[in-house]
Amino acid sequence: MKISKKDALMWFEFFASLPYDQQLLNRQEEIVTDVLSQIEDAQERKIRELYSGLEEVYDIGGRSFFVGDPEKISDGCRACLTESGLNAVRKTNRCNLRCPFCYNYGELDEQPPIGEGYWEIGGSYFRAGDIPSLIRIQGAPKAVAYVYLEPFMEIEKYYGIIKVFSEHGVHQHMYTNGTLADRDNLKRLADAGLNELRFNLGATDCSDKVIENIALAKQYIPKVGIETPMTREFYKGFLEKQEAILSAGADFMNLAELHLNENNLQNYLGESMYMYRRGYLSPVFSHILTLELMKRCVREGWDMAVHDCCNRTKFMRGLNLKAHEGGCFGSGEYAMEFDTVPYEAFLAALKDPDLIFTEEEPLPPGYGVGEIFF
Repeated sequence: MKISKKDALMWFEFFASLPYDQQLLNRQEEIVTDVLSQIEDAQERKIRELYSGLEEVYDIGGRSFFVGDPEKISDGCRACLTESGLNAVRKTNRCNLRCPFCYNYGELDEQPPIGEGYWEIGGSYFRAGDIPSLIRIQGAPKAVAYVYLEPFMEIEKYYGIIKVFSEHGVHQHMYTNGTLADRDNLKRLADAGLNELRFNLGATDCSDKVIENIALAKQYIPKVGIETPMTREFYKGFLEKQEAILSAGADFMNLAELHLNENNLQNYLGESMYMYRRGYLSPVFSHILTLELMKRCVREGWDMAVHDCCNRTKFMRGLNLKAHEGGCFGSGEYAMEFDTVPYEAFLAALKDPDLIFTEEEPLPPGYGVGEIFF
């Protein structure tokens, strides 16, 4: 069934009016899946058109794509997508910023603590002294990443564990908004063995201070990058400060497709949205703007790699992780982050004249309003 945009809008307006926990009938569920497929297909056609205008595109094991200098792409990304996956090390449950795109927006002050002296890895709790035993038992991962939430809030606690992983040859990267970085803590991170530092430049609207800290980090840490969700604000800010940002010397820029959950969805309602493979929900503009910057990188010959860290990349990441864990064919770590489809979120897309359903069919008998009974 190739539902028309008109019928899709009619049904989704009805679904959006139902109580949140209302169970749909089988044929209604079929309509939902068809609408999501039509919107996704329309978005993917736009992305294919943008990619067709790109030259010199490289891939990471067939899982993801980037442009620019192949020598500068992140080793952490290669490990995440082609080797043992992204192994998260969690410690800090606080942040000094409140970003509208944050997955924990509105509940940052309610994040559970990991606990003094503890590190959460793979759902278990460890002390730094446990890491050698963990590695002896399970083997050293190719890479680990320090996430959750802003590590520089208590950066002095990280030097010891970084040194332990470094002694075992594990590649390590860390995420930061960059506002609390300084010469001393950057040098100490480098001395401990941190391989890679990623700045969320979009968290500060491309602030001059963070751009300066990117350049400072590059003096000490082997690989320095920018990793940020692609928002309209970041795109605008980047273009306004492009010369300064590129001059800071970052090796790579990972442009993440903005994806939404229950916490941050309200900040973007009204935007045209789509859902990739029944999983991540994203505004359609996010991936499109990423491709625009990738085209600019190729055209202007930027001295960095620009990586399309989109929903497809996240989907492939989940398949890769399950493959390394011995999962069955087709199993992955990728899933929708809502308890039920957020119908209201798709109304703007169904009213958007630029999002075109290229093939439409009338609803079959028994699928109209007042006709569905099972």
